[in-house]
Amino acid sequence: MDFPLEHAMKDAVDLCRLTLARTLLVVSLSAVAGCVPQQMRPTGAGPADAALDGLKREYDGLARSGQPVFEVDPARSIVIIEVRRAGTLANLGHDHVVASHDLRGFVAPREGRADVYMRVADLAVDEPALRTAAGFQTEPSAADIAGTRNNMLTRVLEADEHPFVVVSVSNARAEATPGGVHPTLTVNGVRRAQDVEATIDATNETIRVTGSTVVLQTDFGIRPFSILGGSLQVADALTVRFDIIARRP
Repeated sequence: MDFPLEHAMKDAVDLCRLTLARTLLVVSLSAVAGCVPQQMRPTGAGPADAALDGLKREYDGLARSGQPVFEVDPARSIVIIEVRRAGTLANLGHDHVVASHDLRGFVAPREGRADVYMRVADLAVDEPALRTAAGFQTEPSAADIAGTRNNMLTRVLEADEHPFVVVSVSNARAEATPGGVHPTLTVNGVRRAQDVEATIDATNETIRVTGSTVVLQTDFGIRPFSILGGSLQVADALTVRFDIIARRP
């Protein structure tokens, strides 16, 4: 015999898997902790890889002209995105944490410029330590996490066609005080500006950028996923935290 609650719980599992994929469409920056970095898996070269090669050549040119150029240290940088459930039946779903441990990119402080990118295929989903740090109480199964990650890569983010998320900053000032940073985010080939509160600490050898921001899915044309007439849904707001360290070669 079929019971309505059983259907609701099955829909909740499907929601958890599809929701995170949708929310990652707006992942941009960002962020805190000493987790073991993942290695970037080799992939076939494509247009995105060529564009990043061109970006590296631009910064190499700035360095040859005598300007200081810093390179992001992936072993000490992290971006964390917290995806939360909402609705009157939110207890049937899961919150999620997505993280990048392998940020790459460059900073040219005299130009007030930075370009940071992460490979979508290397995003980690629901690491226990990050779930604990976020205060999440539920424990999605290994099958739930694998399904969420698969949907994220193949059904929403289209990692084969758009393998990178890119964050670009211009006209930033290196100050050890909180201030506004206005990066341009490129996700799935779509560019959008995002205001971010951040602290920039700079020395002759390192630049560290820390902070957080709240990203609304609807700002990117995404309607938060929901079922059961909105009783179980994904919160529009995503919390993004970041801790990015760049070193001078």
